[in-house]
Amino acid sequence: MKEESRHPAVVSLGFGITPKLKTPRQRSSDDPPTPPALKPRVLVVDDDAGVRRVLESRLQPKYQVTCAGSASEALDACVRLRPHVVVSELRMSPMNGLELLKELKSRWPDIVVIILTAYGTIPDAVKATQAGAFGFLVKPVEREELLGQVERAVTASNFSASGLDWRANLDARAKLMEERLALANSAAIVNSPLLLTGQNGTGKELMARAIHAASPRRDKPFVAVNCRGALEYQLALALFGGEDPLTGQAVSGAVQKAQHGTLLLLDVEHLPVRLQARLVNEIEDPDSIKGLGQVRADVRLICTSGTDLKSAMASGQVRSDFYYLVSVMPIEVPPLGRRREDLPLLVSHFLEQATEDGVTKIYTPKAIEQLATTDWPGEVRNLFDLVKQSVVLNQDPVSVQAADVPSYEEAREQFTRDYLVANLQRTSGNITEAARLAKRNRTDFYKLLARFRVDANDFKPPDSSERGTATSRNEREKRFSVRR
Repeated sequence: MKEESRHPAVVSLGFGITPKLKTPRQRSSDDPPTPPALKPRVLVVDDDAGVRRVLESRLQPKYQVTCAGSASEALDACVRLRPHVVVSELRMSPMNGLELLKELKSRWPDIVVIILTAYGTIPDAVKATQAGAFGFLVKPVEREELLGQVERAVTASNFSASGLDWRANLDARAKLMEERLALANSAAIVNSPLLLTGQNGTGKELMARAIHAASPRRDKPFVAVNCRGALEYQLALALFGGEDPLTGQAVSGAVQKAQHGTLLLLDVEHLPVRLQARLVNEIEDPDSIKGLGQVRADVRLICTSGTDLKSAMASGQVRSDFYYLVSVMPIEVPPLGRRREDLPLLVSHFLEQATEDGVTKIYTPKAIEQLATTDWPGEVRNLFDLVKQSVVLNQDPVSVQAADVPSYEEAREQFTRDYLVANLQRTSGNITEAARLAKRNRTDFYKLLARFRVDANDFKPPDSSERGTATSRNEREKRFSVRR
């Protein structure tokens, strides 16, 4: 409780999820996310508070320790914390340690479990081992025996030796998503090309970045190229480099920039056929067997697609050699409709990103429940836009009614207009400064203002406004405030 008093008050989001406390942001919003360094996470489960305190004090210096007094508390903690190791008492009620072990292995196969009991017998040890227990300790356990067993368990877990949480930017509690993440973690250690499939907006790029963070190439470059909406010569220049026809200067391509690292091709179905052939020649060693992923350019190739590449191959949109190169290891990123349990975590994460430092906003449990039953045609991106819009429009805890959930296009249009208004309010109508904050050039910013019928003069101080009106600043801002 003492620690919590140092931070702003935080209210539960519902479903047992509490928003993370924010720390000041140091990186630019354009920078790729860098997984934070941390200690291995250990969860201690025992219905005896004295035992929990002893185990915590022994493990605390080396590990990030959380305690739970029952199996149900432990399952809730696993949703929030995703521990690497669980040390659990065997004799508990209503759910005992063996039942907890089976549930943990069913939902999170990568969690390593150590069973602890004062009533150790050979049958208990056999049952625990058969259920997937890593070890079996008998009370009273010696300090060195405990530390040695936990250290071996951490080594056997998916904890990165670099101390990085590779999936820090992917919030998941759904079993289906956990299975996909386990598959992604296994795929991270090899160099074969990888294909991430799924609907637009499901988070395929975040998955690709997580795979890179979990791979041996984590300290090398990660370069992403979007194949959608670009002309062929632009994609050729972006991928392979050459002389820029606009500036006449030589530029490096993504294949060169990503040497020894990871190259991500977003929406690869839009890559022109001629560039597919060139990429196969650059990536695949001509002496290798097709599809094994042996490379000439030392890059790990990850592609994303929102369509069926096999059908695109049949129609001639995708070359067969390119298809067999990139589809060596396909992983589907499931849509929100099949992972609704993740929605409270996603909302919490998006609120943290959308609010300013020192400001805490929450969705009420009723609002979370309504969002969980809503269809999301724009997937996770759609949800993110709605959360950002809610933060702009609400001064109090956010409460969204089912009828208030707009379509994806409506939410995006509304957010864009609100964003322009907020920027002009912040800069007192200075278009140059507002464009700089938006990281857009003045021409693009003027086009946005014209499209959304926002006049910068309405946000200038009275003495500098071209209209010369005596309207007060508050009245002008009130005129452009957005009501539900």
